[in-house]
Amino acid sequence: MKKLFIVLISFMALSNSYAQKKNEVSKVKTKQAMSQTIYDYKVDALEEGKTINFADFKGKKILIVNTASECGFTPQYADLEKLSKEYADKLVVVGFPANNFGGQEPGTNVEIGAFCQKNYGVTFPLAAKVSVKGDDTVPIFKYLTEKQLNGVKDTEVKWNFTKFLIDENGKLIDSFVSKVKPTDEEITKYLK
Repeated sequence: MKKLFIVLISFMALSNSYAQKKNEVSKVKTKQAMSQTIYDYKVDALEEGKTINFADFKGKKILIVNTASECGFTPQYADLEKLSKEYADKLVVVGFPANNFGGQEPGTNVEIGAFCQKNYGVTFPLAAKVSVKGDDTVPIFKYLTEKQLNGVKDTEVKWNFTKFLIDENGKLIDSFVSKVKPTDEEITKYLK
């Protein structure tokens, strides 16, 4: 009986030690994830052979938007361009064409670039076409949508033209649903 008691005490001590260690590892992982910023990401640009390095935008706010050429919200390209010009000294807009919703971005990178230039005169950076939802979500959108990575909130990208505003230090401020126009006060209040 005494041996059983000693074994039980030893097991409880080991179990407690394991739980504490696991908790410490979890805290370290959470701290590491939360120390991550948007500046840790580089993505392929729409223009072949070029890269968008988010560290190049330090000191400015960044508005990241998943875009599509055949969506009811596509006219927001005009507002995104307007915003990028109006606040050029303090904001960078970056578009991420994605075909995740209704097949509304079927074109190639070349076709998307031509469409954006011809119809909206887009001059802000555009990433190469990506996936922003599902098993093949690109890492930057995992960062933007998962609180354990961005430290602010979980966001589900429900449709094209979901927006993510990043502060001057590379941290997520907030996200905005598709119907919130880029020039709405909900976003511009952070730029004044």
